[in-house]
Amino acid sequence: MSFLAFRRAVALGFALALSIVRFWILRLRGPLTMEKRALWVQQTCLGILNGVGIRYHVEGTPPTHGLVVANHLSYIDILVLSAAMPCFFVAKVEIGGWPFFGKAARVGGTIFLDRSSLASANAVGEQMTERLKLPMPLLLFPEGTSTDGSKVLRFHSRLIDPATTAGAQITAAAVRYIIEDGTPEAKLCWGDDTLFITHLLMTLNTPGFSAKVSFGEPHVYPDRRTAADTTHDEVTAMRAQLPLP
Repeated sequence: MSFLAFRRAVALGFALALSIVRFWILRLRGPLTMEKRALWVQQTCLGILNGVGIRYHVEGTPPTHGLVVANHLSYIDILVLSAAMPCFFVAKVEIGGWPFFGKAARVGGTIFLDRSSLASANAVGEQMTERLKLPMPLLLFPEGTSTDGSKVLRFHSRLIDPATTAGAQITAAAVRYIIEDGTPEAKLCWGDDTLFITHLLMTLNTPGFSAKVSFGEPHVYPDRRTAADTTHDEVTAMRAQLPLP
């Protein structure tokens, strides 16, 4: 492990320890509402980004409610998007089993989806309908998986349906990673075929990179397929406009 990776790993450990302390202080101060949970996750993500030294820049206005749909490159997306706005995530059920991060996701109000189960999809849809009533946005990665960034995959519309049915606003968000030496962002992208700890160590050892997040304007769509196709095209366009090294 390089000195850079070691220093960042120590900073990450400190940020996680501090987040636990903040959580217990929060519990002592009264009931843990969903809004308080989302704010705690935001504090945690900001602490991790600042400690590890990952810079991020936001373009556009982060929404305060409704559904946000974004492209998905890595678990770093969660840190950056949550830092930009307090929100709740819809994530694959496997994340719930990750050390610390799985527990933190559950505490923070993440809704977990078993992609192989129709019953799970129906239950998640019902939970999303309730969350969309709260004054904080719900965030979904409708590609259904993380990618190497070469293109934005077609958006699945099933989990967009709760928002269109409820007449909730939907906002597109695009994420891009910039590595200062010109290395393609694919180095920071994480697929299911790489162990989390292996990719995390590689990420901690990558000097000089930052994240760019762009938010579009919120819209209300008549149906889920229109919403999925329109926001997909919007995310693709915003990714193309986000600056490269």
